[in-house]
Amino acid sequence: MPASVPMSVEDVLTRLAAAWNDSDATAYADLFTDDASYVMFNGAVARGRAAIEDGHRVLFAGPLRGFRMESPAAPVPARYLRPDVAHVVLEGGTRPPGGDEVPADRASVVSFLLVRDDDGGWRIAAFQNTRAQVRS
Repeated sequence: MPASVPMSVEDVLTRLAAAWNDSDATAYADLFTDDASYVMFNGAVARGRAAIEDGHRVLFAGPLRGFRMESPAAPVPARYLRPDVAHVVLEGGTRPPGGDEVPADRASVVSFLLVRDDDGGWRIAAFQNTRAQVRS
């Protein structure tokens, strides 16, 4: 099995943050299934790995240049629906360049549905990013 195959849910999410921080749209999208769905905070939907890569290439070169994503804390709270299907819900967001914290208006709740693929690794089949509710 190639060393590049993410062998755990935690590995996928750690690699996702690393690819984001490297502005590497190809590595980012490679963590998704070919037919993945990607729901953005504004309700827009990207369908398929190629669309996810193309969209992130534009974001990394433009409006989200230099934004940083933290790797999830271990252990990741994965709920295994079956041995080959995991669901993860995390709080997160991205920090602007030079920022130490995620601004309240960028805080999100993200949901991942991951599946084991034919090579025994994990990939993201569905993702949704929803802006967190501001609490007063």
